[in-house]
Amino acid sequence: MDGTTHAVAVRPFEIGDARRWDDFVHACATATFFHLSGWKRVIERAFGHRTHYLIAERAGVVTGVLPLTHVRSLLFGSSLISNAFAVHGGPAAGDEDSLKALDAAALRLMGKLKVPALEMRGFDRYRSDWLTKSGLYVTFRRAIHPAVEANLKAVPRRQRAMIRKGMQNGLRSEIDGGVDRLYRIYAESVRNLGTPVFAKSYFRILREEFADCCDIVVVTSTGTAVAAVLNFYFRDEVLPFYGGGLPAARALAANDFMYWEVMRRACERGCRIFDFGRSKTGTGAHAFKRNWGFEPTPLSYQFRVAAGRQAPDLNPLNPKFRLLVAAWKRMPLALAMRLGPMIVKGIG
Repeated sequence: MDGTTHAVAVRPFEIGDARRWDDFVHACATATFFHLSGWKRVIERAFGHRTHYLIAERAGVVTGVLPLTHVRSLLFGSSLISNAFAVHGGPAAGDEDSLKALDAAALRLMGKLKVPALEMRGFDRYRSDWLTKSGLYVTFRRAIHPAVEANLKAVPRRQRAMIRKGMQNGLRSEIDGGVDRLYRIYAESVRNLGTPVFAKSYFRILREEFADCCDIVVVTSTGTAVAAVLNFYFRDEVLPFYGGGLPAARALAANDFMYWEVMRRACERGCRIFDFGRSKTGTGAHAFKRNWGFEPTPLSYQFRVAAGRQAPDLNPLNPKFRLLVAAWKRMPLALAMRLGPMIVKGIG
């Protein structure tokens, strides 16, 4: 009998499911690093949010997964997100029936939890009756050439000159086993952008959970760390995810040098895709990645919203946050590091 004739059943993630879940994610073409079961433990430990990870099965075989996080905040309300604090999410499934079954289960869970909004993050916009937000975020991906020098030549001339400038300035990169230098740099960097920073414990938890598939690259100038980035590795991809530079990094060309070093190291370990991550359209990060020769791919976030409610709009480009962002940029770093984690955990 053809296995597809069996009905699809959806159930909650249970203790002991992690290996089967992750085996499916690694084998599923539409799954991403942010579908891995480790995010369940990270989010629960770092933010205290309740997660609802759903598994679709047919005749005992995993045919789909859906990571969901219930983000609750006094400031920003309540949402069910796949996946919170991530670029991608939504159901990853091996067939159409499993995809639909996971969507239906998510809608039932939305009603059970009485949340006003359910959000699916990714490329797909197949749900014609859901609200779709496109054009706000894009992602940047490009193939990595097997030869290191070929990758350097593929960088547009202007940015290649910046990389060489970093080399001429004597910058060095190294792998850091701890999070202290990364966190200090990242916290100041996002404060300067007017964005609340995560708690340092979040980065420690990420390193613990994904110890075998992440590293931290730190760039130093005369022994002092000036830029740093936390990178994830998934299948044949490298994903620089949380990074930043001190004000001195700009004159030293440390940011360009840092991402080149991530690409170089990834090339040497056999990675074939450089995922530059998500950026908001019209921002400096968006322009920076375009200048590296990466073409943007639009992300479509889809929402099912309860009657009489509106989809969340928590991005910092929202005009109603303009004054808050401006004030945050001027906030003393120590205070921003203390208040930031309490705010950002509710954004998701």
